[in-house]
Amino acid sequence: MRRADFQRKTRVIVVDDNYDHASGIRELINLENDYEVIANAGNVNVALSLIKKYQPDIVLMDMNMPDIDGITAISEIEKLNVKTRVIALTGYDDADLIFRAMKIGAKGYILKTMASAQLIHALDEVAQGKVYLPNVLCSKFFDYFQNYEKNEKQNAKEDEENLLNYLTNREEEVLGLLTQGVTYKGVAKKLFISETTVKTHVNNIFQKLQVNDRTQAVLYAINKGFMNRQRVKIAV
Repeated sequence: MRRADFQRKTRVIVVDDNYDHASGIRELINLENDYEVIANAGNVNVALSLIKKYQPDIVLMDMNMPDIDGITAISEIEKLNVKTRVIALTGYDDADLIFRAMKIGAKGYILKTMASAQLIHALDEVAQGKVYLPNVLCSKFFDYFQNYEKNEKQNAKEDEENLLNYLTNREEEVLGLLTQGVTYKGVAKKLFISETTVKTHVNNIFQKLQVNDRTQAVLYAINKGFMNRQRVKIAV
């Protein structure tokens, strides 16, 4: 349902580095009584400044910008804490891109190749507070979403079952040295603790990893990606 003539027009900013395409969209939208394109932006930094200044109702965001990618751009718009709604505009029907755009805050997603009437329909839906996704993309989006949820649950289950998560930081340090073949005496020297304390940590490691000796503990750690975790910690 169209809004009454006395109501303010919905203000739109088009973000697209292709001048001809952006101009075409602007002309198309401005033919509609309910909408007004108040600005075009050829790069994301300019777009962010315009959005912060004018706080438009809707932003049409090209996902393939040369300076900053569309996902990052949407994230930055969200950080502005304005009421602007973003519709992702792209030439790709990539399920991962659709999912990430919607997850980060986009309220709509439309292909550049779609008919002009569909663009206006997308604006209508999003302007009314709805979420818009073309029918041709819906099944692809939900298939990806369902697979993503399954993978997330599987990863969470595997993470929960990884007994390494129950080790303290000190126990991880001890285990890390054990995997390098360092003796108990060597561990004590490197960590500036007594050999008795090392043995206490080792016993705790055995209990938490449900193993009986050092060899089993080291094998468990390697099989569960312990060395990769250690590299990440060192890098951080």
